[in-house]
Amino acid sequence: MRTALLLLWVTCAQLAESREPQLVRLERSAPAMGTTYSVDLYGANAGSLQAAADAALEEAHRLDRMLSDYRADSELSQVNQNAYRRPVKVSREFFDLLSACLAYSRNSEGSFDVTVGALMRVWGFYKGSGHLPHRAEVAAALEHVGYRHVILNSFSSTVRFDTDGVALDPGGVGKGYAVDKMVAVLKENGITSALVSGGGSSIYALGAPPDEPRGWYVGIRDPKDGNRKVAEVYLRDQSLSTSGNYGKFFRAEGKLYSHIMDPRNGFPAQGVVAVSVIAPRTLDSEVWAKPYYILGRPWTEIHKPKEFRVLMCENKVGDECAWVQ
Repeated sequence: MRTALLLLWVTCAQLAESREPQLVRLERSAPAMGTTYSVDLYGANAGSLQAAADAALEEAHRLDRMLSDYRADSELSQVNQNAYRRPVKVSREFFDLLSACLAYSRNSEGSFDVTVGALMRVWGFYKGSGHLPHRAEVAAALEHVGYRHVILNSFSSTVRFDTDGVALDPGGVGKGYAVDKMVAVLKENGITSALVSGGGSSIYALGAPPDEPRGWYVGIRDPKDGNRKVAEVYLRDQSLSTSGNYGKFFRAEGKLYSHIMDPRNGFPAQGVVAVSVIAPRTLDSEVWAKPYYILGRPWTEIHKPKEFRVLMCENKVGDECAWVQ
């Protein structure tokens, strides 16, 4: 009798296991804000995954209509075109994001600055690979750079510039913000396992893939050798963003100039080759990768939050990338 009951229990357990739904994997991508956004999802139902992926990518397109500097009708472009002549009323979402950007600027001692657009143009990075400007051009552009030129009115949700030629640039914040918003949409659609990427440089890992409880595997490339990894991490409900001088750069007079601009002096930052930041939010990891890159290891060691992990590759001969303690 006991043997029969045991056999019956084993058979029922096997049947129950066989009825467990097999997880489906879905990968989708779409262009927005001058880059490519992608989602890698797991779930029990292909139709539900497709609907969630479509909703997340539509969120990226919605934010493109708000933040793109390539679209003349975006909120950001409208502010750039009109905020010196008159206060420009914006959506509360745009206002809150811009408020956060000004706070990042204050907390980073001006090394992050959303008004860096004039410098990006004079250095040729706005819609090109860059070129070396005259120092007089850099000095002239600096007259139009500085987060203190942005005047916000919370009561009316308006933005105003106190000097002509100020240009907001979403390059240091847009991808991180979009990835976080896409993740929120996936959660609303019942997704618990996903990897969301903005251009490959800002990612968020939601949950873990079914075959790896530690989280989503991410290899961090060696900035001096693209075929080599300097670190391997598993992310679970965390983001990772990387800023490096290998993404967009040019060489002039025997020197490399990258697109990562120091808004305080008007020149591309030197001294660091790449910085990767792991943080709870992608907005934070993307934004803070720039100040850490610009200000270097000593400043980062003092100011980085305890919950952040920072991998820094300094521009020294023979120097290895290392985690900032």
